[in-house]
Amino acid sequence: MGDKTEHIVMTPKCKTANSTTLIIERQALPPAENGNENNVHIAGGDHKGIVINKQVVAVTNGEMQPAQLCLQFRVFLVSAQTGKHTQEQRTLQFWFVDTLAEAEQPSVAQEFFRELVTPQEFPRDYVGFIKKIIKLMQHKYPSIKKLEVELRQLEEPITLPSRPSTGHLLFTLPLSEKVMWRSVSTDEIVMGQVIELTVEKVLELIESAYPNPVTVVDIAKEHGWELSAVETKLKELQEKGLVKAIDHGAFTRVVHEDTQVQVVKSMPTMASAKQPTIAIITAQYCEKLAVDSLIENKETFVRYTTVGTASSSDAIDGIPRVICRFGESNVYTLGNIGAHRIVCTKLPTVGHTREAMTAAGNTTTRLLGTFQKVDFVFLVGVGGGVPHYTDYNKHVRLGDVVISHPMPLNKKYAYVYCESAKMNESENYHFETKEYCPPNLGLQEIAATLKKQAENETFPPWQLYMKEGLQNLVNQSEHDFNAPPPESDKLYMAIGERDVIEVSHPIAPQDSINKRTDRCSRIHLAPVASGRQVARDDQLRQKFASRFGALAFDAEMDAVVESILGNCRENFIVIRGIADYKDGTRIKEWQPYAALAAASVMKAIICAMDPPIND
Repeated sequence: MGDKTEHIVMTPKCKTANSTTLIIERQALPPAENGNENNVHIAGGDHKGIVINKQVVAVTNGEMQPAQLCLQFRVFLVSAQTGKHTQEQRTLQFWFVDTLAEAEQPSVAQEFFRELVTPQEFPRDYVGFIKKIIKLMQHKYPSIKKLEVELRQLEEPITLPSRPSTGHLLFTLPLSEKVMWRSVSTDEIVMGQVIELTVEKVLELIESAYPNPVTVVDIAKEHGWELSAVETKLKELQEKGLVKAIDHGAFTRVVHEDTQVQVVKSMPTMASAKQPTIAIITAQYCEKLAVDSLIENKETFVRYTTVGTASSSDAIDGIPRVICRFGESNVYTLGNIGAHRIVCTKLPTVGHTREAMTAAGNTTTRLLGTFQKVDFVFLVGVGGGVPHYTDYNKHVRLGDVVISHPMPLNKKYAYVYCESAKMNESENYHFETKEYCPPNLGLQEIAATLKKQAENETFPPWQLYMKEGLQNLVNQSEHDFNAPPPESDKLYMAIGERDVIEVSHPIAPQDSINKRTDRCSRIHLAPVASGRQVARDDQLRQKFASRFGALAFDAEMDAVVESILGNCRENFIVIRGIADYKDGTRIKEWQPYAALAAASVMKAIICAMDPPIND
């Protein structure tokens, strides 16, 4: 009668000149029932429980049911004889047992995939690759019912992949010659290497500090550069009209030429009707440019505060220098969006230290103290998306926009900050968090309505504002706000502590009613998260995001959120355009476009708000 225990059965499904497709599934049938015994290999010994069908078997109707999840990646192979490179696409389609909850399916598929492609044990040939899939299904992943594996050679030109981002080192595994990446954190690079002094880097530091001016000494000390070399770079930036010198030997950014800027000691008194009711807070220079491009009738006020000190500890080449600290400078741009008066500010930050974020909270408190009629606060800018490697409808891509929104099932937080993550005895992480939610969810309700409307429209309102912003930013040569090429949106999965692999973005199901449109941002409603420990670790970030339902991370704005709530503002919303898959600050290429996408969604929400009631 044969053995009726469960077997892992591999069956060829299809073979062409450049592809092979196999089905690997669980069957509780006697091996003899799989076909002619001459066409079946029943393994024994250490491989007992594995059955190999040697010939292609017709696919039944049951096997035609669509896969529940799919993962796709590419392999670069080299012939040991000729040294010629070929490129191969490998696709895994998953079906799960009925007892596995749908919410658990993605994590099972991802853990299976990570273990399959771990660099230390990556199979060196086809047989080893298929064998490892079979053994994993047999011994470690009983919830996977069936896998379909397609191995397809690609005919496109072979170009070894570029680095995923600054701070990743390429290496090639021997024998199989599969190209992977060894991932090195930004912090490791900063600690181990000298940052190159360039005009672009100096401008980045000045823009980050804006509206706080910075001195030559500040810039030189930031990365251990020579004072004279920094002065040369600053002269180049002055000649380009990008920075200007102000009092006490400090420098600041020259703002966009169509903005009227007034330097003041204090904000002028405003009539009640001109008082803003909406405040918009940005952290990066390109974020403020994006927001300002959508403001009408704008005027900008800058207030500098300086404190001069002289100290031998600040000497360069043995010469003590006067250091002027601009610790409380503020920039406020006022104007109109729709029927509303708004004020937009930029947080002066250098780096991502907790001290800088605390200062950001103080800046927010001054903003709300200066403009006391503000009832609504928008935190607008870039963030890092949380990709969903297997589900198209839940996948966040570069250029999308995530809006802070509480999760269903009474999870009362829209922004969550992770203070620490510790492994407990059961090898699960315990996260110490601070969770925040606006007392009034009116802005979130408007965002949800816009998202629902957009699903039935081919041209959502924020696309109109994107065009408006691009037209107003056309002269911004230092920041390109146009969408980068789609192929630059690379998706990587961490498969170990220091290794990543490039995978394909999930494909839209045939019956999907919410398919992507090129250069059209999709909006997602979910909590926004932050925290250096979780943001720096790919797998830890995924675990945290899954636990708290977050779809985006930003650069630690919890002090700003605390200030908003501490100043009794009940309406706030965080809007993050996705610039990378970290926290939005790691890759510069997508930042301007992502910032404009966030600003455009912000304007769509503001224009959908009820007009203000004049006192």
